[in-house]
Formats: sequence, structure tokens, C-alpha cells
Amino acid sequence: MKTLVIARHGNTFRPGETPTRVGARTDLPLVEEERARGIGLYLKKLGIIPSRILAAPLQRTRRTAELAAEALGNPCPIQIENRLVEIDYGPDENQTEQAVALRLGRVTAQAAGQDPSELTENELESLGISAIDLWNTQAILPDGWIADPAALIETWRSLAASIAEDETLLCVSSNGTIRFAPHITGDYANFCATHDIKVPTGGVCIFTAQPGKPWQCSKWGIKAFKAIS
Repeated sequence: MKTLVIARHGNTFRPGETPTRVGARTDLPLVEEERARGIGLYLKKLGIIPSRILAAPLQRTRRTAELAAEALGNPCPIQIENRLVEIDYGPDENQTEQAVALRLGRVTAQAAGQDPSELTENELESLGISAIDLWNTQAILPDGWIADPAALIETWRSLAASIAEDETLLCVSSNGTIRFAPHITGDYANFCATHDIKVPTGGVCIFTAQPGKPWQCSKWGIKAFKAIS
């Protein structure tokens, strides 16, 4: 059996801080270790020991991979994989979710032939939230965000194809990139209809493939730091 484990990095904002949308151009460090170590402890609890570990190049993903590997007993070296880096949120990089929703609301209104200045802030925010909801439920890229969905899909398919029989690969990445991984199952629409494709910080996803069979997702978005207790 082949096993692909995908984990999202730990927290980059402390409790009480206002989070912003951080992508490929914002290299924040982790502010806690619990979620990262929880990934390793959770996999150890399940008896899943990676034979390869890949991490996206940003601090938050590299450090998460290091801490997870420590908790696992350092099973193998960590390799940096640039294809796993987070997407670029363009004009919304480092902006609060309200600011993002308002900008997207203005863009959506203009695309529909409406004058944004004639809409209230609440109306604009509602339009923007609808665009964000499409991203969170179907991975439809909002206007202005910079990513190549086809390339991201191919990355996950390529990584899955690189796994040998009886091998386990752990990939540590970010929320925007991870949501394209379920394409390896061959039925992304059904996956989106039955799962929340937004993976929480420190979340773990596990895919397996029996010889000659398609990839199946056995666990998705598990909060590992809570599941180890």
C-alpha cells in the first residue's frame, strides 16, 4: 500500500492577534509548537512513519516539518519542495478578511455591471464573502489571486505517483495549496461536496492506495494536536 500524508503548518498568529491572509510573499515564523509536534505524535500514534518528508520552503512549513519529524523520532531527512509553497494572494496579501471581502465585493459588483459606490459596505462585504466561499468549497480562485490550479493539481498527482509500494510520504504545505490535493482521487467534485477543503492549522490528511486501485482519503483535516489525547 502507498500512503500520502499531507499536513498544514502550525499557527503564525498568537491568540488575540488579528490574522491576515498570508501567502507566498509573507514568510512568517511559527508562534507555537503544539500543532507541529502534534502532527508527528499523531502519526506515531497511528503507526505511520514517513520514509520521506517534503516541506514547502517558507519558515512556517519548514519548522513544522522539523518539529513533526522530532516528535516522530527524526525518521528521515527533510527535503525542501518549492512546488508545495503557498499561493500568492496578490492585492489581498497581508490584508484582514474583512478588507479582502470588501475588495472582492467591489470587483464582483463591477463584473456584474454594478457601481460599487452605490452599494453599502455590508452589501459589498457579502458579495466578497460569496467569492471567498467559492474558494473554500470548490477551490475557485478569486480575482487577483495568483496561482496556477492546473500546475498545483499536477504537482499533487506527480508527488502521489512518485510514492513506491509500502512507502509513506509526508508533505508539509499550506492551506491554499493543500486544497488541490484531493484531485488525486479522481473525483474532486464529490470530495468538495463531502469535505471542508479548508484544512486547519496543524491539520493532517491521509490518502492511501492499494496496488492497482485509485487513491482514497481516509482522514482529512484532522486536528492532530487534539487527536493525540
